[in-house]
Amino acid sequence: MKGMGWGAPKGSPRMSSISNPRPLSWIVVSVGALAVFLIYASFVLVSSPFGATVHDLFYGVGGSGELDTALVSSINKDTIVANLNKSIDLVGDKPSSDPQSSTVSSGVSSDNRIEGTDIKSNSEVELSEPESVNAQVTKEGSGVGTSDATASNPQESVTSSENSKETGHSRLPAQSNPRIDLPVAGTNSSNAEVTSSNEASPSVWDSTSTANPESLEKPNKASYDGAVNSGCDLYHGNWVYDPLGPLYTNNSCPVITRMQNCQGNGRPDKDYENFRWKPSQCDIPRFDPKKFLEIMRGKTLAFIGDSVSRNQMESMLCILWQVEVPKNRGNRHMQRYFFRSTSVMIVRIWSSWLVKVSSEPFDYALAGVDKLFLDVPEEKLMEHVPKFDVVVLSSGHWFAKQSVYILNNEIVGGQLWWPDKSKTMKVNSVQAYAISVETILTALVTHPNYSGLTIVRSYSPDHYEGGAWNTGGSCTGKIKPLAPGELVENGHTNNMHQQQVAGFNSAIKKATNRSKLKFMDITDVFQYRHDGHPGPYRSLDPNKITKRGPDGRPPPQDCLHWCMPGPVDTWNELVFEIIKREFDVVAS
Repeated sequence: MKGMGWGAPKGSPRMSSISNPRPLSWIVVSVGALAVFLIYASFVLVSSPFGATVHDLFYGVGGSGELDTALVSSINKDTIVANLNKSIDLVGDKPSSDPQSSTVSSGVSSDNRIEGTDIKSNSEVELSEPESVNAQVTKEGSGVGTSDATASNPQESVTSSENSKETGHSRLPAQSNPRIDLPVAGTNSSNAEVTSSNEASPSVWDSTSTANPESLEKPNKASYDGAVNSGCDLYHGNWVYDPLGPLYTNNSCPVITRMQNCQGNGRPDKDYENFRWKPSQCDIPRFDPKKFLEIMRGKTLAFIGDSVSRNQMESMLCILWQVEVPKNRGNRHMQRYFFRSTSVMIVRIWSSWLVKVSSEPFDYALAGVDKLFLDVPEEKLMEHVPKFDVVVLSSGHWFAKQSVYILNNEIVGGQLWWPDKSKTMKVNSVQAYAISVETILTALVTHPNYSGLTIVRSYSPDHYEGGAWNTGGSCTGKIKPLAPGELVENGHTNNMHQQQVAGFNSAIKKATNRSKLKFMDITDVFQYRHDGHPGPYRSLDPNKITKRGPDGRPPPQDCLHWCMPGPVDTWNELVFEIIKREFDVVAS
């Protein structure tokens, strides 16, 4: 005590209190009064609305570590962003190797040659990824049914049967770490799910969420299992800001295709990496790569589709790469990565349309133009399918490419091709897409030797504004997810999504084997992520144009594929969630 009084002037209150201590009775009374006050204050805090708010602020809601979205919506996100960006390197990192040339052992097949260069020139996105119209809205039509189940709920669906037989195709189209979550955009696909009166309260954004277009066909609800051990709808919710950031960086994954390495290509902003999808009724845990490999022990996961499918496969590899470097067992026909610790194989098969394609002459269609046999599944794909335990299937964007449509051995239509203008086309590109979806899915659910889980990832929206991919469309300068009310309807995206759902529902009714089929509806969810594309940052060229010219013309860009890391990683979080539920694994 002496030492504590050395710095005090003589006669100061501090010295007086030491030399003239208070009586013991005064101290007892003071302590008692303080105790009574603290007890009363605690009671008021716990019982009052203010107390509940404070409790939620510090401890989260329901022990999930999530903040009440209505409360946090008032927090200034820009302040958080400004503080985070102080430590962000705005210059791209060291270039990653191009997986198209370095990750596939030996030669490249003709299919891979088509895909190998995503950008034709400095002014176009190659037709392996084209398709497009402006920014958009599509409603979830997720969900589907099985041939023998009865329940409802359109999000994922299951098919199950015992006998197998081929069906003819003759129709013509008729997390554990607490964090601050800042809601940015929400979706609420009322057409895809019937909401019960006792459903959890919607988030602050849900009242302004987009509505499902009335014209969109509802998915078949006969056996939409939703989720094992959970009634949570994965496809209604909000994009929330997550300070924890992505699961990997462009420097920690060597298989990112150059055109998707946005940071490596010099993109200056980084916020697009930090938004995570948050369903309204639950939380999707951060992807745990060790747990994924353990659940998938001894199994093979295959991604089948075009370059957007490759985008998703590389995202999965990047996530898993953080805990184990796989052995490349790929060849000229198929990319294959083997994780020794659990004998898990990640496979990718290139299939631009998922149906049989030929460039040989057919009837009055000359050689050189792709002929799509809409009612015949691609042979190479079907040859490998029985080896797979889980298949993630996706397609759609190649239907913008010049092609001839053949159904029941007859030319019925074409895209950018129709030599006889006196005849009316029976099938256009959107209708052809629906038929192709039905064809490949029917082939899977009737295949006598396939009993795996097929996850159909819905149509991936592009965000070309002011034009298409080859007519000056742009997503330059988009750095945040769209807010509610900012979406611009894209009729083409709506139609493609609707026809995909129609093809899915038709195939479900023909199921004869024990395979299972689920619809992962990301279309509406990703309408809000116009910030997640490479845009002009699709090239390492230091002299590339990244801003509009004096005449307002936008620079060449890619508004179809997704930056890595970025929103595309959410697709694999959803895939993992579906797998956990399918295998009845308790969510972490």
